[in-house]
Amino acid sequence: MSTAPRLRVLVIANQKGGVGKTTTAINLGTALAAIGEQVLIVDLDPQGNASTGLGIDRRSRSVSTYDVLIGEASLRQAIMPTAVPRLFVAPSTLDLLGVELEISSHSDRAFKLRRAVSELLATEPAEHPSFTYMLVDCPPSLNLLTINAFAAANSVVVPMQCEFFALEGLSQLLSTVEQVKQTLNPNLSIHGVVLTMYDPRNNLAAQVVADVRQFMGDKVYETVIPRNVRVSEAPSHGKPVLLYDLKCSGSQAYLKLASEVIQREHRLRAA
Repeated sequence: MSTAPRLRVLVIANQKGGVGKTTTAINLGTALAAIGEQVLIVDLDPQGNASTGLGIDRRSRSVSTYDVLIGEASLRQAIMPTAVPRLFVAPSTLDLLGVELEISSHSDRAFKLRRAVSELLATEPAEHPSFTYMLVDCPPSLNLLTINAFAAANSVVVPMQCEFFALEGLSQLLSTVEQVKQTLNPNLSIHGVVLTMYDPRNNLAAQVVADVRQFMGDKVYETVIPRNVRVSEAPSHGKPVLLYDLKCSGSQAYLKLASEVIQREHRLRAA
């Protein structure tokens, strides 16, 4: 007797660059794995920073998400282990820059990732533990790669930097999510907004937090990610911050965020 798949697909998205998308994908994924989840990070950003930040050398990315989206490889063939137990990654390469041109004429161009995820679930070997979370790291734009992620996802996690223009562009992102719900994926929802790079010494940052909470209500996670030099240093060592410095404020914040994400998931499943 088959059971419903436990996998939850969360897309990390914001068309603004420099807001902590990749940092959130890497460290939320690591934190989820640290508390017992089986996690796959799918790198859909041509820059491949999530892959690099997890210690995956560019020369070793023989199969990438580009190959998956053009149908040359399965998602399972692209998956690589990381130094973190229970955390895996499907890496990206610069080839992704051209994928939009290659698949734009296909009638199923928005569903390439969804099909790959379905095939992954259908071919899970009995001896391999099932993935419980998939985090998709998107490029800083609302292009066909991001649309593929939205079409395959259960929910969207939106990182927002605590700066003056934080709310700029959020309405566009919410509008895109609504359009995807109406046309491609009726079950898509906003999982939550995570405020990043928070500096308590900055009065503006506190005002931004208040503004975002007023605008988005309980969609904003309680956990706020602080501006922390250890978080910034970790990628240059090819490590998530939880491996680089577990006791720093950034690591502790991502562990709290992971717990909050799981709590929200439990509430969603109970509803």
